[in-house]
Amino acid sequence: MLKVRVTGTGAFLPERCLTNDDLARFVDTSDEWIRSRTGIRKRHLLPEGEPPAGMGVVAARAALAEAGVDHQQVDLLIAATNVPEQPIPGTAPHIVAGLGLPGEPAFMDLKAGCAGFVYGMALAAGAISAGLFRRAVVVGIEALSRFVDWKDRRTCVLFGDGAGAVVLEPSCGEAGILGVSLHGDADKLALLRIEAGGVRLPASEETVKKGLHFLKMEGEGVFRAAVPMMERATREALAQAGLSPKDIDWLIPHQANLRIIRPLAAKLGVPKERVVVNIDRVANTSTASIPIALDELVRAGKLKEGEIVALTAFGAGAAYGTVVLRW
Repeated sequence: MLKVRVTGTGAFLPERCLTNDDLARFVDTSDEWIRSRTGIRKRHLLPEGEPPAGMGVVAARAALAEAGVDHQQVDLLIAATNVPEQPIPGTAPHIVAGLGLPGEPAFMDLKAGCAGFVYGMALAAGAISAGLFRRAVVVGIEALSRFVDWKDRRTCVLFGDGAGAVVLEPSCGEAGILGVSLHGDADKLALLRIEAGGVRLPASEETVKKGLHFLKMEGEGVFRAAVPMMERATREALAQAGLSPKDIDWLIPHQANLRIIRPLAAKLGVPKERVVVNIDRVANTSTASIPIALDELVRAGKLKEGEIVALTAFGAGAAYGTVVLRW
């Protein structure tokens, strides 16, 4: 089985920025209320009418350039997202078309809540390791600002838009993915949901009137489940790699809430200076949060060759998982 490594990263955030003070002008909230409960100061929003897939194209293009990989060498693209560009055919083909990838590469959408990017990395790496593909692009992309109720301060303050991407290739050296742990607890499927718009409850005038197309979240349930889920997956992935939490050089958790990130780091014993946090600047970008944070770390020159990185996330379903890699 081939070892698989990340050879390039990329990210994109829309130019429009909405601060907490901006939100307070039309939502019953305040900067202090949001920061004290989430750690968020601002978020980026995709302009109305702009196709979300364009964010994925920019992020993937940057990752390919960083990897030095020509477009024609990509034979798999996975788009991890909660809400696709269209119900059919989804987001992945739009990104492939936007990139102009030749040779008819395989592509797919992957839905595993905010853990979708971690799932996508694990599955793409497994496929490359098995010899099914040579080079894959995994994109985490989200425009959840279009699915939040801007009158509900419990949810609308949390989310931002953006995209991040990585290129995965076979590794000839020590660098590569060392351990993977993926799990799901379907007993918690109601914690995060958009109830209408699928085949169970197709879009109608009635579903729109009832606001069933807005994202709904049981915040207390999410908070109680997230930390133990990510801790379990991280410890399992590390054990698979023959490592322990003390070996982590960089912990990159899903940027859901600072109140989740801090206790997770404490339970794993990772010092705060080794925990990547950007939620204050970009909010919760869901499937895009980990690749955006990883790209920031790489481009800041902080991530060094040979260092151990743990990428861990949880999300709707409830799906959760961790990928541990050596850079």
